[in-house]
Amino acid sequence: MIELGNLVAGPFCTRLLAEFGALVIKIELPNEGDPIRKWRVLDDTGTSYWWYVQSRNKKCITLDCRQPEGLRILKLLIRDADVLVENFRPGTLDKWGLSAETLRDLNSKLIVSRISGFGQDGPYKDRVAFGAIAEAMSGLRYITGYPDRPPTRVGISLGDSIAALYSVIGVLMALYHRDLKGGPGQEVDVALSEAVFSLMESMVTEYDQKGVIRERSGSALPGIAPSNAYPTLDGGYVVIAANGDAIVRRLLRALDREDLINDARWTSNEVRVKHAAEIDCVIGKWTGGLTLDDCLERLNAARVPAARIYNVADIVEDPQYQAREMILEIQHPGLGLVKVPGIVPKLSQTPGAVEWLGPAMGEHNIEVLKGVGLTDSQIEVMRSKGII
Repeated sequence: MIELGNLVAGPFCTRLLAEFGALVIKIELPNEGDPIRKWRVLDDTGTSYWWYVQSRNKKCITLDCRQPEGLRILKLLIRDADVLVENFRPGTLDKWGLSAETLRDLNSKLIVSRISGFGQDGPYKDRVAFGAIAEAMSGLRYITGYPDRPPTRVGISLGDSIAALYSVIGVLMALYHRDLKGGPGQEVDVALSEAVFSLMESMVTEYDQKGVIRERSGSALPGIAPSNAYPTLDGGYVVIAANGDAIVRRLLRALDREDLINDARWTSNEVRVKHAAEIDCVIGKWTGGLTLDDCLERLNAARVPAARIYNVADIVEDPQYQAREMILEIQHPGLGLVKVPGIVPKLSQTPGAVEWLGPAMGEHNIEVLKGVGLTDSQIEVMRSKGII
């Protein structure tokens, strides 16, 4: 796989595939590199910890593809590649001399996954967009937050990551079609805005048929009751998701409120949503009289879905995360043992692995360039010209 991209969406796609054995060659501009190298919390060398996670298992080279010699090397890599992933604005590769036709001529079996804000066509295709813009225009931001406050965001680059997942899905389906069905290579066109929009459940149909516009509802789940975060005696919050009639009956027994089991307001979700505030009051009164640990002990014993709201420290110390190897310790030559997120999903026969963390800029230049036939002297000339 060839990765031509920066920041989140394209690199997250290739990271996921690299974890399961794809040979990913990430291409960065000399002296610049992927901006994510400098994002968020940095180590003592000025490198982002996010970089180490996002670029694990990848081979990184520097190459200025805008120069003729750099473009020639890129074409050599493309000839032998299965997949090219890019997340530039539509038309960027065309300006470099890599039109769709050129790519097909170079490698008719090549699968090209293109990730952009609004897709490769349509009136918005040339607009600059990041995940935040996709979240805003997909409907996600509008329904996130509390009704008496402005819309808010989720605290991660959710739109980019969702688009990356669709890119992975598209690449795998295209590989299946090519390798098992004998088909040609093809393009996978992923728009950030459409990727997030695809998660918006039944909102379009609700609006079309009933004129309903879903609004912000805070920590509650619209149309499902009870499902909310409830305060506890020690200042915590317990999330309770009693998303079913049988679960509600178990919840009422845990609350010592068997008297409400046959109460018409509690018997079905259709009715419960009409009395959601009243129901939340009953549950909140119970949770408010117990510590968070006591609430969880009683709810888990009653088989009611419930949880505390974890921060990252809670996650790292949690025995379930540890048992499932979702907190890995990987050796890094400069940092020593580093805790990083584990691999999803878990495959029984080909489980994947983290072989190394994000490399230094151009760390694999010699290996990759010699692999396409360049000599030491040719590589040195390219370095002197700033091509690598």
